[in-house]
Amino acid sequence: MFVKESWQRKLPTLVARTTSIFNDELLSDVKFVVPESLGESKSKKVIPAHKFVLAISSPVFFAMLHGQMARETKDSIELPDCEYESLLELFRFLYSDKVNLSGNNVMQVLYLANKYMVPSLAEKCSEYLCDNLTACNVFCILTHAQKFCNQSLEDRCWEVIERHTNEALTSDEFVTVERSVVESVVKKEVLNVKEVELFKAVDRWATKECEKKSPMALSNGEQKRQILGDEIVKAIRFPLMSEKIFMSVVLDSQILTLSEVEHMIKHYSGDLQLPLPFMESARGKTDHFRCNRFQKFNAPCTGGGGGYYSVTATTAGGSWSYNGATADSINFTVNKPITLHGIQHFGSKGGDYIVSTNIKDTTRDSCLGKESGTYTAEKEVKNNYYGFDVLFDRPISLEANKQYTLVSAIEGPLSWYGAEGQMSAESGGVQFSFSDSDDDSNGTLVTIGQFPVFIFS
Repeated sequence: MFVKESWQRKLPTLVARTTSIFNDELLSDVKFVVPESLGESKSKKVIPAHKFVLAISSPVFFAMLHGQMARETKDSIELPDCEYESLLELFRFLYSDKVNLSGNNVMQVLYLANKYMVPSLAEKCSEYLCDNLTACNVFCILTHAQKFCNQSLEDRCWEVIERHTNEALTSDEFVTVERSVVESVVKKEVLNVKEVELFKAVDRWATKECEKKSPMALSNGEQKRQILGDEIVKAIRFPLMSEKIFMSVVLDSQILTLSEVEHMIKHYSGDLQLPLPFMESARGKTDHFRCNRFQKFNAPCTGGGGGYYSVTATTAGGSWSYNGATADSINFTVNKPITLHGIQHFGSKGGDYIVSTNIKDTTRDSCLGKESGTYTAEKEVKNNYYGFDVLFDRPISLEANKQYTLVSAIEGPLSWYGAEGQMSAESGGVQFSFSDSDDDSNGTLVTIGQFPVFIFS
C-alpha cells in the first residue's frame, strides 16, 4: 500500500504522472465502452479514463464532461463510432503526447483527432500518411485529406498521382473514388501515363459504377457515358492515341457518340474540316530526367534494298530484329543515388512489341525490378525516331557507384537502333556510365543497339 500511495515521487514531470495512469483504474472517474472493431463483431471493450486529463486536452471532452452536457453524462459512456484500438491511441496521446500509428489505425485515429478537436494529433497522423504514401494507397488517403480539409496532405497526394499516374490508376482504390476525383485526374495538365491507359482506367471506373447501380445488369457504352458526362470524356486527349489503339480500345467501349467517332476517323484520315472536340496537345511531363546514350539513330529502310539509314549519316551494320528468345542488355552505373522510373526502347512505326524488362544487381545477380507488357511505338519528336517507354509500376532505388544490368527480352518487328553510343552521359546532374553486358545475346553494346533513354529522378 505504501508503494501505491507514493508512486508520484518516482515521476518528476506531469507528463510522466499522467502517462502512468493511462488506461488504468487508478483515480479513474469515467469509463468508455467501445466496439472492439467497427466490423460485424458485437464484442465491446472498456477503457478507464480521467475526466480532468481529457477535459484539459480536448474542447469536445470538456463540453461532454464539464460543460452543459455534463449533467447528462454517466460514469460509463458508449461511443459506437469508435473502435477500441483507435480510441486507445487517442487517449494515449492525450495522456503522454505519444501515439502508436499503423496502417490499420491511422485513418480512425485521424477521424477521432478531428472529431475531438486535437489538431496536434491530426498533424501527426498527416505526417504518418505522407511518410507512407504510395501510388497504391494514394486515392484512399486523398479521400480522407479532402474530407478533413487537409490541404497539405491533399497536395502531397496529387504530387504522387502526377508522378506515378500509371500505378495509381491501376490500383484497387481508383475504382472506389468519387466522380469528382476522376474528373480532377483527367483534367490534370501533368500526368505520367499514356492517354490510352488513362482512358482504360476511366472505363474501369465507369463500369464499376454501373455495377453499383444495377448489379445484375451488364454495363454498356451509353450507361457509362451518362455516368462519366462530357466533362470527363472530353478531357481525355484521344488524338494522342494512334489510330490502331483508338479503333481497338476506345471504339469497342462505345463510350463516344457516333459524331465524336466520326470526327476522330476524319482526324486520322486528314479529312477533318471542323475543330476536334478533344484536346490535341500533349500533357506536361513530371520532373523526371531523361538520359540519352546515343548520338545517332538508325531506322529500317522502307525501300527495296532492305538496308538501314541514319538520321544524320549513313551507318554500316545489320538490322535489329527480335524473336523473344534472345535478350538485349547493357551494364550501367550512376555517380549519385537515383530512382529509376523506366527505360525507353526503340521500335518502328506502328510496331507492337512484347517486352519483359529486368533491372539486376550485377554483383549479386538479383532482380531489383521487372516490368512486362505489350507496347506500341510512337514517334520521338525531338530525335525523329520511333520508340516506347517501359515504366516500372514500382520505381527502383539505385545506389551510387554500384553496377546494375538492364536486360530486355523483346518480341516484335524490326526496329530503329542507336549508333555512336557514349561510354558516359550526363543528365540532371547525374553521370551515367555504360559497359557491355555478358547477358546480351542480341547485339546491344555501349556503341550500338537498344535502350536510347533512361528515365529517372
